[in-house]
Amino acid sequence: MRSLRSASYSQRGNWQLTHHLWLISSLTVLAIVGVWFAASQFGWINNLFFPSPTELLLAFKQLWQQGYLDITLGQHITASLLRVLLALAIALVTAIPLGIIMGLTPVVRAIFTPILDFYRPIPPLAYLPLIVIWLGIGEVSKILLIFLAIFAPLTISTAEAVRRIDPHRVQAVRCLGASSCQVMRWVILPSIIPELLTGIRIALGVGWSTLVAAELIAANRGLGFMVQSAAQFLSTDIVVAGILLIAMVALLIELLLRQLQRRFARWSLYDY
Repeated sequence: MRSLRSASYSQRGNWQLTHHLWLISSLTVLAIVGVWFAASQFGWINNLFFPSPTELLLAFKQLWQQGYLDITLGQHITASLLRVLLALAIALVTAIPLGIIMGLTPVVRAIFTPILDFYRPIPPLAYLPLIVIWLGIGEVSKILLIFLAIFAPLTISTAEAVRRIDPHRVQAVRCLGASSCQVMRWVILPSIIPELLTGIRIALGVGWSTLVAAELIAANRGLGFMVQSAAQFLSTDIVVAGILLIAMVALLIELLLRQLQRRFARWSLYDY
């Protein structure tokens, strides 16, 4: 009885702490918006360089109703999402198998680790001109740039997850007569799901941040294109609106991946 009561107190305390943290976060956002509004009203910042909240709302309204450069807002968002998701899909079917093989086979790991360690720290903009020279300015160049940004962190996280699997678990299953495919299905894949989903979240964040660079390549639609084009005309309200839209879409993707992690690997999560 006492343990049930203490558990109830613990759950109530956790709920109160979470509620207080959400309240603090909400107050922080309200304080930032309040300072921003006051700075605009009292002329502390030039609206040419940073829009007021009112101007930003009008920019969102304009984008929603009229789009940008004769292209609707939905088309800009869809174009960016398709590029990122297609690059992610290609990375999933290439990086995960390679990461598993690297984790299981030291020779393969020795072959690919120097290559990944060499190009992973290079900013995508550094090899963007080379990709344009090789493949031109079509969609392939944009998708390849995002793919290269996603591939390395996803491969490395998968390989490290496989290496951390307890070898005794694999040996125990093999002693029971399991084949290599059964070991992969019932031991390796379930064991790496938490690290794999975390790696996808990290890699997708890197890929989404590379989107702006990818859409510099003669794009005519997309959120990154919209931001870059508006910046050339000093339309700071459209620039800030585009940046916020990029952040909101990235946040929605992050929340979706967190839900997937709660669904398939709940034991690996801390409370957010």
